Parts: sequence; structure tokens; C-alpha cells
Amino acid sequence: MRAISQQNFIQQLSIDCVIFGYKDGNLQVLIPKLNLIGDFWALPSGFIFQHESIDQAAQRILEERAGLKEVFLDQFRVFGDAQRTNRAFFKKMVDLNQEKFGEIFIEKDDYDWITKRFVSIGYYALVDINKVNPRTTELDESIDWYDVHDIPEMILDHNQQVQQALEMLRINFDHKLIWFNLLPEKFTMKELQKLYEVVFDKPFRRNNFQKKMLDLDVLERLEKKFTGAANKAPFLYRFKK
Repeated sequence: MRAISQQNFIQQLSIDCVIFGYKDGNLQVLIPKLNLIGDFWALPSGFIFQHESIDQAAQRILEERAGLKEVFLDQFRVFGDAQRTNRAFFKKMVDLNQEKFGEIFIEKDDYDWITKRFVSIGYYALVDINKVNPRTTELDESIDWYDVHDIPEMILDHNQQVQQALEMLRINFDHKLIWFNLLPEKFTMKELQKLYEVVFDKPFRRNNFQKKMLDLDVLERLEKKFTGAANKAPFLYRFKK
């Protein structure tokens, strides 16, 4: 692997991605575990090349980790406290992984910028979890989906970023009509209501919810979803393009 300093990155600036997916009634986040001795988890992250925009960098990182292009991706906050630094994390990582890293990150000038104050641009993405092909990089031991309420303790302020991304998701769920990005192309009204209840962590009255969604005039009603059960088959819907 080439030294990080030789890859023409913008120093002390990174992108962190909170990738949301929805499955089996749970809102989930895609999180890699780093390939190191010790329990180190981190959001899918990366540096920005000198020649690319921050949006292009975020799209590249998302594609590298989720195997998807052209998905909903939005910037939600910049994390830039004066005390925000990677030094404590890198020192702990190196102390536990002497055979792999030695003192490379702490003493070499090539890596000194990584341990200084770091500004990170936070993005959140909404994906159809059934279409995602999670990919590890050479830095990852694994990459898995975790329930948004039961994620591991991550490095730096990454847990805080998930919570702030969730807050922004709730603000924009109706305002930007972005919820359909988490569902398959066809869904029932019950499935849509369940998604809302999971994201907002509260119940909705069925009749009121259905009226609200139909009044928005963004749903196209399709054929009924026959399940073979004796109860009345529900209609399928899809989001109007």
C-alpha cells in the first residue's frame, strides 16, 4: 500500500458516511470493523483527493463500501471542533498493533498530519438494503449492518454522527420526501407506516397516516398483494417518479 501522504489527499480533511438501510422492521447502519487487534469500529470514511469535489469523494466512498451508485446522499454537518484529533485513537491503535505498524503513524513526518486536528464532513445515505453489496477494504476485518439503537462503540465522534444523521433524517423525511429510498420499488401502506414508526420511534394512527400519505399525491396505487391468507389483500404502492 502506498503511503497515505503520497496519494495527493487534502490533509486534515475527511468524509464520514452514515449509510442507512431498512429491513425486517429495523433501521440499520452499515459499519466496518477495522482489521486490527482491539475492538475498533468506524463509519465508512475516506479522504478527499485534490482533484475531486467533496460530493464526488462522498459518492466514491459510498460506492466503495456499498457497491451502489446514484443513491440518495446528503451532507448533514461538518465536525470541526478545535480539539477534534485522531491522536488518541492512533496511539491506542499503534500500541495494540506494534507488529503491524510499529511507530509509523506517531513518529514519521509522512503521517504526522493524520494525528493533528481533523475536520470531517458528514454525509448520510439512504439505500435499498436488498441491493447493497457491502465491501471491505484492505483496512477492514468485516462490514455489517447494525440496528441504529444497538451500534458498537466507534472511534472519535462517530456514534454522535449517527445520532445527528438520524435527527436530520427525521427532519427531511417528509420535507424532502426521501423515505422511498429505504423501501423496495413496491410496498404496502402498512409497510410504509412501519418504516415511519421505526424512523420516528413512535406509533401512528392507521387511518390518519393513510390519509396523510394519499393527500400528498406522491403514491401510485398498483395491484393488490396476494399472500394466500384469508384476510383481505392490501394494495401495493410505488412512489411517483
